[in-house]
Amino acid sequence: MCGVAGFINIDGAPASSAILKGMTDAIIHRGPDGEGHWIKDNIGIGHRRLAIIDPSPAGYQPMVSDDQRYVLSYNGEIYNYRELRKELEGQGFHFRSKTDSEVVLYALVKWGPNALLKFNGMFALVLWDQKEKNLLLARDRYGIKPIYYSNNNNIFSFGSEQKAIITQPDFQCKINKPTLLEYFTFQNIFTDQTLLQNIYLLPAGHYAILDCKKLDAKIKLYHYWDYCFREPDYKASKKEYIEELDRLFTQAVNRQLVSDVELGVYLSGGIDSGSITALASKQIPNLKSFTIGFDLNSASGMELAFDERFNAEFMSGIFKTEHYEMVLKSGDMESCMKKLTWHLEEPRIGQSYPNYYAAKLCSKFVKVVLSGTGGDELFGGYPWRYFQASNSQNLKEYVDNYYYFWQRLLSDSEIKKLFNPIWKEVEHVSTLDIFRDIFNGHSNKTERPEEFINHSLYFEAKTFLHSLFIVDDKLSMCHGLESRVPFMDNDLVDFAMQCPVNLKLSNLSKRSSLDENQIQDKFRTLRYESYEGKKILRKMMEKYLPKKILNSPKQGFSSPDASWFKGESIEFVKRRLLNGNSHIHKLFDSEIIKVLVNQHLSGKHNRRLLIWSLLNIDNYLKDVL
Repeated sequence: MCGVAGFINIDGAPASSAILKGMTDAIIHRGPDGEGHWIKDNIGIGHRRLAIIDPSPAGYQPMVSDDQRYVLSYNGEIYNYRELRKELEGQGFHFRSKTDSEVVLYALVKWGPNALLKFNGMFALVLWDQKEKNLLLARDRYGIKPIYYSNNNNIFSFGSEQKAIITQPDFQCKINKPTLLEYFTFQNIFTDQTLLQNIYLLPAGHYAILDCKKLDAKIKLYHYWDYCFREPDYKASKKEYIEELDRLFTQAVNRQLVSDVELGVYLSGGIDSGSITALASKQIPNLKSFTIGFDLNSASGMELAFDERFNAEFMSGIFKTEHYEMVLKSGDMESCMKKLTWHLEEPRIGQSYPNYYAAKLCSKFVKVVLSGTGGDELFGGYPWRYFQASNSQNLKEYVDNYYYFWQRLLSDSEIKKLFNPIWKEVEHVSTLDIFRDIFNGHSNKTERPEEFINHSLYFEAKTFLHSLFIVDDKLSMCHGLESRVPFMDNDLVDFAMQCPVNLKLSNLSKRSSLDENQIQDKFRTLRYESYEGKKILRKMMEKYLPKKILNSPKQGFSSPDASWFKGESIEFVKRRLLNGNSHIHKLFDSEIIKVLVNQHLSGKHNRRLLIWSLLNIDNYLKDVL
């Protein structure tokens, strides 16, 4: 796991080694084990290394092919690299190292972009072909690893993080206001835009080619893979599905245990991380496990259920892990906010600071950690979301229903008031169209509840899960930690996409109402409806987990921020958001900010997600303006 950075002077000007080093220095946290630079003529390719497989010098990057034609800078892990290596050796290729990086290099040499479909793992990479003078950028199927690019003043630059790109001397940081509107609609960014003008995120499942033989070289994007949730066209019994799921899940976990450094696991109180721990602990004695808890002395109501340490400790005892915990207090949010915002680069979904501390704790003991991310999105872990629109009459009605549900921060009218000072610059943006466009690559079948639910699973994998990966990448790599996600094994994902909806969910025609800002409503719904999701996964996991864990209601990884924002953190919130000199007041309507924040402080309306987003954006603006 590493960091990628580099640039091409499209006008042919010689590449500067100082500029390239500045780019790799900006992402030194991603690769504390070493750096590498390759420069020739007008191109510079850099790399920061976090050594996981074959930590010897043979794995240094950028890696050049034997014939000197190809240059690779790669970030990721390919879990089937040994099988691919054997196949390539049969084709006459010879290897100098035991790394997966060298396998990636020669797989691309042999098969070109078709090699991307052969990779089972996570990756973001660039490959320079000196003969053809073209640059390949590629990202894994699911978007676990990010890569950004920019074409600015005849300089094409790229990097694992935006901070590498903005080190370019001529780059000017300007806020992308339409994308800011997108974020405050969904608490997420669905397009390939970023909050900085002229920096783009290569979409998941895509590769791009920049043909530098042309003076006006422009990048072309190609979509090589996409999710396809659909009802199977074959018949099998429930027992057969469960047995196949068990085989694939076991295979996925075992594949991702490959490492030449110590590996651990996140262990919450839930079934996904618990089952991964159960299998991994069979292979690794005294496996290290990690849990984040919360100080609940000032919490109230349903928030008192937020701390999962008891269930995590219970499972640690069963699986005999070497267990570590960290308890977060309200002040921990404030103390990490500056670093968190800088590493995250732009806010995405949810409150991210518990993830920051989880990775920090984990990195003190191991360099690789397994995470349960993906289980909910693949197997239907959020029934209250899918049921919002499962009774729709057609695709238009479904999109409208689901769009309004996913306006997580503000209504359209509230957003217009908030954005009033800059509304003329963003009024042309249709967030409904942005939402609708997500479904362009999926099936148009929308006649039964199952088909609408498959649309919802597709949507969440493309947007919600994708952003979870971006957050996880930034906040693990900022501590020099590699995070792996066994649920995103190719074979397991292929199975999940064709697993019948009625094996994942019960009560398919049920319609729920839930405002995810409202903690009490959320956990009342969780308590009753979480049992209706991931049915086949729960059934399969009966052989690994005790009933006490299997029968526990779903618990999200959330802090008691609704109480903290009104209590122990109230002065922090007032100081940062109600101060007219704060950076958010340079873009947004100050009076509306006060109204919305005071609605939360007075207890009139729970604005916990909005307050978190405003705090993040205020920090972000301070860094870039």
